[in-house]
Amino acid sequence: MSENQAGTGTGDAAGNGTEPVTVDRVGEHVALVTLRRPPHNYFDVTMIRRVADLYADADADPSVRVIVLASEGRNFCAGANFGGDGNRTTAIGFDDAPDGATALYAEAIRVFSVGTPVVAAVQGIAIGGGLGLAVSADFRVAGPSTRFCANFSRLGLHQGFGLSVSLPRVVGQQHALDMLLTGRRVGAEEALRFALADRLVPVEGGADEPAAIRDGALALAAELAEAAPLAVRSIRATQRAGLAEEVARITAHEAVEQATLRATADVDEGIAASLERRAPRFAGR
Repeated sequence: MSENQAGTGTGDAAGNGTEPVTVDRVGEHVALVTLRRPPHNYFDVTMIRRVADLYADADADPSVRVIVLASEGRNFCAGANFGGDGNRTTAIGFDDAPDGATALYAEAIRVFSVGTPVVAAVQGIAIGGGLGLAVSADFRVAGPSTRFCANFSRLGLHQGFGLSVSLPRVVGQQHALDMLLTGRRVGAEEALRFALADRLVPVEGGADEPAAIRDGALALAAELAEAAPLAVRSIRATQRAGLAEEVARITAHEAVEQATLRATADVDEGIAASLERRAPRFAGR
């Protein structure tokens, strides 16, 4: 894997034309994959495909022992943008094209299939599909301001990106049900208590929190890279056995449920309330 290998995509959500994903080698054994659509890092199919491609490159390079998934800007990832125009309505994750979710989830399955350990550096918020991307990693390093949110029920929508199986695997069924049904935001301290966050990086006043979180993730990656690489991959494969297959099965179901619910008035209300920054008034129809 070459340094600064970058993907080609539709540009960032703000439309400034920067490369959506880059990769750098950090030390001898760590690949740093960075989402570059600040400030919110909305993703689309092109971005997730590029992440999956870079993961595949790492798997093919025996010198890469750990991947760190990071992002540039205020938030780790605020979810999906199928429209490619940066509009927040599309960025919430809605797509009128029937194959939109199917194409995205095909790439999500590839992300979950990676054989190299992944550490996610999660600053700001990981929400919706962004939470799904964070949970696809083996470890999540957070800071005091980090929040995790499965906001789907607040939008009148079903969860996606494999969260139906990946989230319970990480936090347990009851914590997952709490997050999915309430759609509430989970802060860093609470996330640490039930393993949604694995490390909480202390940040002094005035410090660059995203940089501190990234450094914490790189430190954990360096620790993992010191272990015997063949043993690490073997142990990880055992612990994650069947996960990618479960994600493949459940994303097919999630796509159907999302398509059904997108036709309801509750989804229209959920979108409107989100855009207007008010509490939704759902009618159940």
